[in-house]
Formats: sequence, structure tokens, C-alpha cells
Amino acid sequence: MNKDFFQGYKGEALKILKKFNVRVWGIAEIDTSRGLFKGTVLPRAENDDDKHIVIKIATGYNIGVATNTIKTIKEIGYLKANYKIPEQEFPFTEHLPNVKLIGTGGTIASRLDYRTGAVIPAFSPGELYGAVPELADICNLDTEKVFAVFSENMGPDQYKQLAIAIGKEIEKGVDGIVIGHGTDTLHHTATALSFMVQNSPVPIILVGSQRSSDRPSSDAALNLMHACYAAGHGDIAEVCVCMFGPTSDEYGFLHRGTRVRKMHSSYRSAFRTLGDTPLATVRVGEVKALKNNFNHRRKDRNVEIYPFFEDRVSMIYFYPHMHSDTIDSLVDLGYKGIIIIGTGLGHVNKELYPAIERAKEKGVAIYMTVQTLWGYVHMFVYETGRELLAMGVIPLENMLPEAAFIKLGWALGQTNDLEKVKKIMLSPVIDEITLREPYNGYLVYQGGVPEVEEFIKKFRK
Repeated sequence: MNKDFFQGYKGEALKILKKFNVRVWGIAEIDTSRGLFKGTVLPRAENDDDKHIVIKIATGYNIGVATNTIKTIKEIGYLKANYKIPEQEFPFTEHLPNVKLIGTGGTIASRLDYRTGAVIPAFSPGELYGAVPELADICNLDTEKVFAVFSENMGPDQYKQLAIAIGKEIEKGVDGIVIGHGTDTLHHTATALSFMVQNSPVPIILVGSQRSSDRPSSDAALNLMHACYAAGHGDIAEVCVCMFGPTSDEYGFLHRGTRVRKMHSSYRSAFRTLGDTPLATVRVGEVKALKNNFNHRRKDRNVEIYPFFEDRVSMIYFYPHMHSDTIDSLVDLGYKGIIIIGTGLGHVNKELYPAIERAKEKGVAIYMTVQTLWGYVHMFVYETGRELLAMGVIPLENMLPEAAFIKLGWALGQTNDLEKVKKIMLSPVIDEITLREPYNGYLVYQGGVPEVEEFIKKFRK
């Protein structure tokens, strides 16, 4: 057989496919010591192992069949891959709002080709209409891919570019903006845009998906629909993250950009507002506010864009017996700011004291946040905190560590004057520091507790 029939397969897996004359994209019945499996043989990446043959089964899920369990394989059909998504012209409806979808890379939405098992990314309005036709009932959609990077490769250059692009779209008269983004660093970008784009007259909604569109449980389409509805019809004119609320398809949450964090690696409801409550719930047809202190939509086109960032800023997560060279090395490398993520109320060990003093002498801005995520820095309570305060370490109240890191880079991008930096850091822009945390802003559900189990039964689908 032609080598193109075995895309990505090698070693033992390749030998088995050749032995039984089965191709990638072949529909195969695999008899194994664990039972009979049927599905479409999928390609593999070059760095994947050679111990499994991957198939897409009828449910839409992909499974790996271990080669050492395979008795025989029979190819009963073949489907050639088709990576072209059907396009239809996105209809314009006079009374619907105009929404701009800005792509940063990754899959905003995608369509599964059930004949081949391929997942096809969709981005143009026509492709999105073909993949998620419900969007046409929500808004008039235009799209633009500003750049194409994985979310872990997002950084200051992309933040600034996005802020400028948002400003231009607002000036053009768009009714709302949606930004498609990978979930891993979605909250970092949301925080950066909260500082760089201020007093927006329209909603700016960041959205991603936890599960790819080839999975039956994908959240991609519904998240996109919720985000477009919030951007086009909602009244909350702020930078928000829109993702699933519960694990079910019931509704989405709008999280304020400076108080949101990804809290689970795979749950569809991975994003949580910390130290506060979400701004709103979202369903197609309704944005229901949960708070009343937010910036409302306006008809003007005025917006303030501050695309500044100093990238020589770092975060240090304190751990027991941390050595002073962790800070010394940053100072030697020319870093201008350090966020310490301290224990308890904002503490580190005494071994770091000399390094902190040296850093302050070199003019490095050092701020304290807490590992607990919920709660405030209180450095005047214990001896350690008081000593760190005397060295010039500045507490950041209940600012989340990631928000502190982004804000310090943003502040140092505007000035090297440490007093001015301090004023920027301690002056809330949009709830990155709050006067208090509401009683229901701290809820950690612990399985096994009878009353919690009873509560969960009411909502777990």
C-alpha cells in the first residue's frame, strides 16, 4: 500500500495496519481480546506512540485500541477525508445587531465531517453559518483573524494588537465584539484587555471551548452563541469571559475580565469568578444580570485604549525553603517587577529577605498576592508580613495573582517611576481590587458532606 494510507503510524501499529491491509480513513472492524470495535481509522501525529490504533466510533468519540490486544482487523469500507466546510452566505438582517468576531488562533467553531471523522475549523462568516446556523438568528456577523497562535503563546504583543483592533472596530460602529481564544490563558488576556480597553460603549466578550467539536459533549457552538448574544444584545459593556455556567447546557456565565480564572482542566464549567459573583447568566434570548454595578451599553463611539506593557515582569509562587537565588536571578536578568504569590496573609520565608532587599535597592517593584486566591493580603498581622512591608513589599489586597502580574506589566509599560507605578497598581480600574468579598463569592463544594450532596443532586444532569 501507498505510505500515504498510513498517516502518522509507525512501529507496531504500522505493522498491524499493513498486515491486514487497513488504511487511514478505512472503516474497520477490530477483533481484540477485549471485544469487537468498529470505527474509522484516524491519522496520528508524528510524536504519538506506536502502541495504539485510533478510531472514531459511532458515538463520535475517539478511542485508542492497544496493538497488543488486536487479533484481526477487517476493512469494510473507506471514506476519503474532505477538509472543505460547506459555506453559505451569512444573511444580513436589518433589525439584528452587528457583531465583530476577532480570531486569535485555534478553533472558534468547527464542523465534524461524519463521513471521514475529520474536524474542520470554521472561521469565515460563511463557514460559521454552515457550522452554527443559529448565529444568523442572533446577529449580523463579520470576522477577522488578527493572528493565529495557541493560547499559551499569547503575550504582550498580542494583547496590544488586540486592544488596538478593538478600538478601531468600536470607532467603525460595531454593536459588540467577540474574541475567540484558547482557554488555557483566556483569563490572562481578559485581564490585559480590561486594563488596555477602558470605558467601552459596547460589550467585549472573550470565548473559547473546553471540548473540541468532534465530541458530542462539545461546548464550542453554545459558547459561541451565548457570546454573540451577549455582545450584540447585552447591556454589560465591559470585557467579559463567556463560558458554561453549570456542566449542563442550561446557561453560560459572564465573568468580569479581572476576576475570572480557569479552575478545571477539562470541565465545561471550568471558569469561575473568584472573590465575587459572575456578572450575569446568558441564554440565547436573555442576559440576566446577577450584579448591578457594571458599565452599561452606550450609543457613543468613545473608548480609551492604553496598549502598554513591560514584559520584564515575573510571578514567583512561594514554597517552603525557597532559596534567595530565585529572586536574585530575576534581578540579574533585568526584570523590573515581581509579583510574589505568598502563603497565608502574604508571607515568605526569611531566607528570601536579603534577595528582596537587594531587589528593592536595584529599583525592582515587588508586590504581594496570596496563594489562597480568595481573601485579602494582610501583612500587618504577623511579624513576617510587617518585616516584608518594612522592606518595601506592597500588598495588593484581593487582586488575583494573574491579574496582579498583568497589571504590573501594564503599569511598568507606562512609567518607570515606582511611586507612579504604585498609584496605578493600587487604583482599581474594574474590580481587580474590591472593598469586600460577598459572602457568596467564596463557595467550595466538598463532596461527601450530606447537605452538599443533597444540593448537587438537584443540579447534576
